[in-house]
Amino acid sequence: MNIEQARFNMIEQQIRPWDVLDPEVLDLLFVIKREDFVPPAYRNLAFADMEIPIGSGQVMLAPRVEAKLLQELGVGKTDKVLEIGTGSGYMAALLAARAECVVSVESRPELAEFARQNLERAGVTNVTIETGDGANGWAQRGPYDVIVISGSVPALPSALLKQLRVGGRLAAIVGEAPVMEAQLVTCSAEGAYNTVNLFETVVQPLDGFSAAPSFSF
Repeated sequence: MNIEQARFNMIEQQIRPWDVLDPEVLDLLFVIKREDFVPPAYRNLAFADMEIPIGSGQVMLAPRVEAKLLQELGVGKTDKVLEIGTGSGYMAALLAARAECVVSVESRPELAEFARQNLERAGVTNVTIETGDGANGWAQRGPYDVIVISGSVPALPSALLKQLRVGGRLAAIVGEAPVMEAQLVTCSAEGAYNTVNLFETVVQPLDGFSAAPSFSF
């Protein structure tokens, strides 16, 4: 397999047609090597338009979903980012390339270790991986400018929204199969949130999130 050709095809055929046109995001997809975050058995599928199993019953999101969320969040150089659901560490690496620092919380110790190794090998130094339950965020390191939930949740916990700074953005895929909506929530003022629906999709639910109590808009 010609890896660079496959990467180019992923960007041109999957990601651009999804209106991911931010040149910084597209450039990043060339720089952060997705194949280095995929389990060896699936390396030849690293650029496929699909979710890739990473063990422990978890998956990496499809490339276009990750790229679209990254673009919509508009991460800046001084931003402090919280990611819930580290998985392979790939999304954390993308976020870290644009942010000041990333705190990524993974409930499964074996995946946290997998991600640590991947990030270390990729030379990413501004990600801290915490092993634990991130369903209510990670308040001890907050507040955050950006929060990303790397998986789907039935509803957004209010505890998570409270960890956003004013002006902060949260991206999550909310709902239950067969209807889920990727949402961008902006904290417009203390306790006030503005939600934009980005696209419909269905992705695997993250551990530990319950349908209630939720935040209603």
